[in-house]
Amino acid sequence: MNILIVESNAALAAIWARHLERMGHRVDVAGTADDAVARIAEARPEVILINLVLEEGSALGVADYARIRCPDTNIVFVTDTRFFSDGSIFNFSPNARALVKAETDPDDLAAIVEHYGRPVASAAPVRL
Repeated sequence: MNILIVESNAALAAIWARHLERMGHRVDVAGTADDAVARIAEARPEVILINLVLEEGSALGVADYARIRCPDTNIVFVTDTRFFSDGSIFNFSPNARALVKAETDPDDLAAIVEHYGRPVASAAPVRL
């Protein structure tokens, strides 16, 4: 699976990337919204793991761009704030699949990302 991590803290992004790479995924990392937009255009990730609060640029802008450029890409937002804790992130970003706390264990976070990166299996027709 192709995963894009968008995180301003390079050390934290590296931790997340290592956990996902150990699961066999291809991981690309962007530190800013501009870098993320460039990588989305090239890599077309299945899942984007993005910090809701970036030092440079807008996480929601990245999510909007991904929705237009790669409509099947799922977004997992990470945050250390209480902003959007009411679930409204799902109103602002239709491709949002989860909003998790930044202190989530990296193994758990990797499992969430892997879950949302799997294609949805279509149901086979039932014959009676």
